[in-house]
Amino acid sequence: MKRGVLIFIILIAAPWFLGAFPADTLVLKPKQVFGHEAKVISYLLDHYHYRKLVLNDSLSGAILKAYIRELDNNRSYFLASDIRSFDKYKNQIDDLTRKEDVSPAYDIYSVFIKRYNERMNYVLTQLVGKVFDYTRDEVYEADREDKPWAASVDELNDIWRKTIKSQALSLKLTGKTPDEIKDILKKRYERFQNSFVKFNSDDVFSLYMNAITESYDPHTNYLSPKAADLFKQSMSLSLEGIGAQLTTENDYTKVARILPGGDADKSGKLHANDFIIGVAQGKDGEMVDVIGWRLDDVVKLIKGPKGTFVRLNIIPSKTGKGGAAVEITLVRDKIKLEDQAAKKSLIRYRTDGKELKLGVVTLPSFYMDFDEYQKGNPDYRSTTRDVKKLINELKTENIDGLVLDLRNNGGGSLAEAIDLTGLFIGEGPVVQVKSSNNQIQVGEDDDKDITYAGPLVVMTNRFSASASEIFAGAIQDYHRGVIVGESTYGKGTVQRVQDLTQILNEKVPVGELKYTFQKFYRVSGSSTQHKGVEPDIKLPTAFDPEQFGESSNLSALPWDVISAATYQKCTDVNDQLIASLNKSYQDRLKHDASLKKYTSEVEELRESLHQKNISLNEAVRKKQLAETDKKKIEDKLDTKLTTSADGLPVDDLQKMKDEYLREGLLILSEMAIKRIG
Repeated sequence: MKRGVLIFIILIAAPWFLGAFPADTLVLKPKQVFGHEAKVISYLLDHYHYRKLVLNDSLSGAILKAYIRELDNNRSYFLASDIRSFDKYKNQIDDLTRKEDVSPAYDIYSVFIKRYNERMNYVLTQLVGKVFDYTRDEVYEADREDKPWAASVDELNDIWRKTIKSQALSLKLTGKTPDEIKDILKKRYERFQNSFVKFNSDDVFSLYMNAITESYDPHTNYLSPKAADLFKQSMSLSLEGIGAQLTTENDYTKVARILPGGDADKSGKLHANDFIIGVAQGKDGEMVDVIGWRLDDVVKLIKGPKGTFVRLNIIPSKTGKGGAAVEITLVRDKIKLEDQAAKKSLIRYRTDGKELKLGVVTLPSFYMDFDEYQKGNPDYRSTTRDVKKLINELKTENIDGLVLDLRNNGGGSLAEAIDLTGLFIGEGPVVQVKSSNNQIQVGEDDDKDITYAGPLVVMTNRFSASASEIFAGAIQDYHRGVIVGESTYGKGTVQRVQDLTQILNEKVPVGELKYTFQKFYRVSGSSTQHKGVEPDIKLPTAFDPEQFGESSNLSALPWDVISAATYQKCTDVNDQLIASLNKSYQDRLKHDASLKKYTSEVEELRESLHQKNISLNEAVRKKQLAETDKKKIEDKLDTKLTTSADGLPVDDLQKMKDEYLREGLLILSEMAIKRIG
């Protein structure tokens, strides 16, 4: 996944008319306090970060590359000669930082501003309003992160010609006239002009310090005073609005994750990896083009009073950036604990002459109502309490098996992950936590009672992270259940926040350092870091580790192993069972029409996510859009039978639209049949 740089990555694609400003107003200088902060941060990282790296010449080179990547990650501004000129810093950043010198940040940034000005002048004078030839067979490289740096201005000009041509063609395909296209592009860059001038010395320092901190690992960050305030409010603020976490990818705002309980989740209109290109207020407000906007400005447009409408112009992930835009309407709300809570359902399924009752518990997060707990309320809400109640209710229905659905569960309370595991096993260790001083603590379930002892399937996907991985890993290590789905995210580290005010005696505000100091390990000794939890039965996935999850971060801590804890494995799952379930799954891949269709759709999504080159030929693009529209129509006409071959009503499982869950339930049904005999 393309890395976001807090709210500042939009630098690389937020043009403004620099020519409208006097040159001397563009020179940014570091504040004296920045050098003090940099020195203290380097000391803290050297001594307390889990990785035990020392800021040296080798790390300096990595920091330099990271900072350049943050400024120009699509290689659209700097020339190859600029990059060579920065080589003088690759062995100096460590020494300069300890000397309280952060000048490389501002020297490199000044070159960036110069190149940026040149690019925007070219866009203004040569490209906005240009009549393009859309019959030529050429392509726009949407992702240039791994391409060589441009060797000349002419080469950069051609990159930008194709960039603007792609934007103009996208507008033309939506029915916009040449005058409308020119007006939209002109306004787009005029808005960039007004927003980009807000970038100041503090922003440059924050960008530079994050290049330093994230070279240790991706979850170690410098938080400026403003960013620190936002971080402290993140738990409540992240649950307001439409229920989506956003990031940036080049000049696009991208949906990173859909939060359970929000309208984005409930309506099913917005999905992870969709691109938001426009925002409008209410049911009839003007659609504002947000391509190239800073992320915080896009968020401000999307947020609003509870109960109000916001319209989004999106490019669905399944069509890629070359696809047609779609307008959706969502209702703003504040997500409550109730929306995040576990939920249950009962599925009836007839197979081999037997009617099975299969329970499903969907768990969006590992939560606990700390306020009510601290007040002494005996009925406080928590994941474990809620799931135990739901399981007991399902047991009264005499269920034959249980699916625990952890898809898109980003984690939460470690204590809840441990306690939840305890519902399915007797007492014993659940997770090991290793600190930077090599001390290992074991998180144990000390409750001998087992709430549910029947067949168990745990469903995961690439966005199951942290506490979800601890739970799934423990269930797998204990051989208590079968893990079905995709490999999990691979986030197996713990962070703490150090307020620099407590160290620096400064009269001006200073920031905070969030750094990694612990690492999770399974009871088997295997880390959940980087690799995540590998499923026993792997379902089709569109997500490559190199693009999504912890493995997509170059500085991610490695996977490793420590000594296993002492624990007693269950007899519920063995190699023979896993082999049998996988064989049945492979047979369905060949013969099950619904699964084959799902697999095809996943492959199409994979191809769109890998799409780096977009055709600039109008006929080709129209053909691609027509094929997409045709598929939508076919999907609507593809109604399912209401009766089975023997004339009996089709069971709930066959009517299920969630193919991922359906497959998990089919696997569970086979486990249940084997248990019943």
